[in-house]
Amino acid sequence: MNITDKHDGTDDTSVTDAPVIAAEPAIESRYWRQNLVVCLLGSFTTIVAMTLLLPFLPLYVEQLGVKDHAAIVQWSGVAYGATFFTAALVAPLWGRLADLYGRKLMLIRASLGMAVAMSLIGMATDVWQLVALRLVAGLLGGYASGSTVLVATQTPKARTGWALGTLSSGIMAGNLVGPLIGGGLPPLIGIRQTFWLAGGVIFLTFIATSLFIKEEKRPPKNKTAKASGGWSAIPDKRPIIAMLATGMLLMLANMSIEPIITVYVAQLVNDVSKVTIVSGIVMSAAALGSILSASRLGKLADRIGHWNVIIAALAISSLLLIPQAFVTQGWQLIGLRFLMGLSLGGLLPCITSVIRHNVPDHIAGGILGYSTSSQYAGQVVGPLAGGFIGGHFGMRAVFLATCVLMACGAAYCWLVRPQRFL
Repeated sequence: MNITDKHDGTDDTSVTDAPVIAAEPAIESRYWRQNLVVCLLGSFTTIVAMTLLLPFLPLYVEQLGVKDHAAIVQWSGVAYGATFFTAALVAPLWGRLADLYGRKLMLIRASLGMAVAMSLIGMATDVWQLVALRLVAGLLGGYASGSTVLVATQTPKARTGWALGTLSSGIMAGNLVGPLIGGGLPPLIGIRQTFWLAGGVIFLTFIATSLFIKEEKRPPKNKTAKASGGWSAIPDKRPIIAMLATGMLLMLANMSIEPIITVYVAQLVNDVSKVTIVSGIVMSAAALGSILSASRLGKLADRIGHWNVIIAALAISSLLLIPQAFVTQGWQLIGLRFLMGLSLGGLLPCITSVIRHNVPDHIAGGILGYSTSSQYAGQVVGPLAGGFIGGHFGMRAVFLATCVLMACGAAYCWLVRPQRFL
């Protein structure tokens, strides 16, 4: 029996929070499980390769000739943020090109481009070259977001939440494991060799993507479909706007405490030597919780509805932010951040599922590209807002302000949810 046969009934729309878009049936690939495995492994390895530089980035900047301490910190921040800046700008473009020329082709482009960029970073001789190559990496990359588009558009709708949750777990695991590997490799093989090894690993991802990703051919677009591309093809834009805002809120909630976490932990821990260790655990706790819950919450959303999970996740995370502002011990903050990660783990797969179910297939890549850009925006706005509020109004205000934003997000999603699914 064909893999997709058992998903071909009315069950596909019974728990998906989507309006009926009958003009263009979704394309479900016979190879969706195989594609998911390749995308999962590829996203994990590329994210690891892109984040492993975090522990030694200031050391590399110093090797490139920057000696002043303040300048080292400044250049490190510029080099790190450069990739997110260009990635946010081009994500909608790559999504649109994926709609036009195929999602697999975009994954091949991203993996090959990232392999070249990472290898060249290891050959930089000046700090401006490092920044330029980090910009190029963001410009040419996007394997994880491209994988999300492919999995979202070619997985049976009744399994979309679970599949995207599994993929999301791999992406978050890459963000967690990358810095850990980056802390151990340079002392063993050197900083430049670490970049070259990362480039080699991404090149293996390029080979696996080229050989094993199987994308179903799409029917040729008619003139009407071409003319109605973009936002004009979306019957109801409110759910899409809500998901773009929710994606930004998710990243903002995760990143808003990044600038203040070490200072906040220093107020909770008596032993100064343990401040950095506890801070690192606090930062990892939310990611670990999300990794553990993403696929489970995605599977739950396939049964009870994606909107229900999104609203509940935003509301619960909002409530969990309140006690974080009033903790008195480091272990309390670690536990609360872990619980918050558990509650937020299902958001990314549910956001992608709602977008997929509310837009025609021929523009799904472009709209998901805007979703990726909104998440990158949250990664930029979160630390800036957290640093500003923490510096002017105190540490507790950061958690309470984020709490208000998450509560507003839950209320907005409640208002725009499709009524017939509740």
